[in-house]
Amino acid sequence: MSRISARGFAVASATAVTTVGAVVGVAQGNTAQTANDTEATASDSTLLADLPAGQQAQVQTASLTEQADSQAIAADTTAKKSAEEEARKQAAKDAVAKQKAAKQAEQDAKDRLEAQQKSSRADTRDAGDPTPEAPSAPQSSYTVAEVQAIARQIVPAGQFQCFSNIVDHESTWNYKAVNPTSGAYGLVQAYPGSKMSSVGADWQTNPATQIKWGLNYMNDRYGSPCDAWDFWQANGSY
Repeated sequence: MSRISARGFAVASATAVTTVGAVVGVAQGNTAQTANDTEATASDSTLLADLPAGQQAQVQTASLTEQADSQAIAADTTAKKSAEEEARKQAAKDAVAKQKAAKQAEQDAKDRLEAQQKSSRADTRDAGDPTPEAPSAPQSSYTVAEVQAIARQIVPAGQFQCFSNIVDHESTWNYKAVNPTSGAYGLVQAYPGSKMSSVGADWQTNPATQIKWGLNYMNDRYGSPCDAWDFWQANGSY
């Protein structure tokens, strides 16, 4: 290869770049630089022109290939940066979603535990509050719970609540209650209290005697304790 041919290959890329630089220099008003670039471009152009046509094509092709490679590298770098940014954004979204899911799972577990504890407490209360048994023999005194237990054994289950409502209002389950005005006595406030002796002579001290008499009275006069309770609600007494 001749000296001109070798130099033509060496300055191929420089020729295209210098030509652009010359144009930019003129646009910026840099006269001295423009003159130098123009002179160099003219010299390089002369050298390129001196090359055979085939070599000129090779030089120009090499220059274009170099430019295309540079553009491809720049585009690839931009694409990689964009992909990395998208990956960072997606990772942040995934982290937030996982955090929310973990918090929700924790809250669900707390809710289930609280529900189980409430259920356990309710079961414990139910198991710990059995219905008191009625005394098996007469006593000198009775608690309210004991009197109510006796009533449950005597009054039919379907009528007990109505019976209980009346007793609540008449004596608050005090089998020794006395009305200071009328002298009515006992759980169902019989007037006079001695009426209850038709069931038992111990009507003053035995709740069972009073309950039996009261149940008979409600059945005979009103039909049932619930019918007696309906009358009581309408009239304030029975």
